[in-house]
Amino acid sequence: MQAISLLLCVSLAAAASPNYSPSELAAAFNLTESLVPTFPSAPVGNGTSSAYITSSNWLVAQDIDNPQNIQFVADPYPNSSPVQQNPEASPSNPSPTVLEVTYPAGSYSHGTGGTEFSNFFNESASSGAPFQSMLLTYEVAFGPSFNFVKGGGKLPGLRGGPSSTGCGSGGNQPDGQDCFSMRLMWRTLGTGEAYAYIPETNNLCSESNIICNSDGFGTSISRGIFSFTPTNWTRITMLVQLNDPGYANGRLWLYYNDLQAIRQEDLYYRSSDAINSVQGLFFSTFFGGNDASWATPDQQNTYFRNIQLYAGTAPSNVTGAQPVNSFNAAPALKSNIGFSSLVLGIIIVLTLTYS
Repeated sequence: MQAISLLLCVSLAAAASPNYSPSELAAAFNLTESLVPTFPSAPVGNGTSSAYITSSNWLVAQDIDNPQNIQFVADPYPNSSPVQQNPEASPSNPSPTVLEVTYPAGSYSHGTGGTEFSNFFNESASSGAPFQSMLLTYEVAFGPSFNFVKGGGKLPGLRGGPSSTGCGSGGNQPDGQDCFSMRLMWRTLGTGEAYAYIPETNNLCSESNIICNSDGFGTSISRGIFSFTPTNWTRITMLVQLNDPGYANGRLWLYYNDLQAIRQEDLYYRSSDAINSVQGLFFSTFFGGNDASWATPDQQNTYFRNIQLYAGTAPSNVTGAQPVNSFNAAPALKSNIGFSSLVLGIIIVLTLTYS
């Protein structure tokens, strides 16, 4: 009886989803390499902020969309901090400046408002191995009386794949070999969700928390699971682990002020090793949407601070099914031998100890 009781406790503990600060979550997944983009010590105007980003340790090597819409400013809400579960483990220590993004009146899509750029933090500095797991954390605040508009808008996330232009806009659906992206969206009244450009396999669209948008523009995950409040800083932490090629076992964990909001472990980021890494930060934010119905009626602003990336070379280790092929064959499971062996070892040890 003692062996059974202890085994049950171990199983329940393994199944639980504890709340983590970003640094605790990174340690739990052995994400040992990190990047902390620097912010300037004094405000930098919109004429030179893009040059600051591309010339500093942000690792942004390509043009920034709408550079006139970004600038580094003093923190407009210095007395606001995210509600943190363990401030000592991952304190909120804003730099003297924050990144302000402007959405001009009437703007929608990254072609007319907001900004978009990517960094390239995709391989280990020590081994050169590609990063197949990455955690992004940042804090975001919306301006006063922010009008979220009917449709919503995008917030930064992660991306990967050899295509540097796809999987971010225009309804360009990924094929599992070109690219993927995982961002956030705000929706009506400031509700939030994860927003993915990934192949939709294995009846993903039938899951209760999934909305496969009928217009072909992305996949919504857990719409409305959290919400943003203007003039308050909110901490977002996103963990992405690539699936094993050919199996839908990709992982997305999303934390809102250190509380887990999303735990999705059946995603299909890639079909082959053509996508061999999570490339890095996908700083993508704008209203929309691809037409004027998404536009902001007024000029508005968001603010970002405490951006950090953690990375590791191992992909997801959860069990996953092969995508159903065109003949609708039953999906085959990929077992997690490492986890099974661990559980077996626990059973043996506990049985020998308490029998």
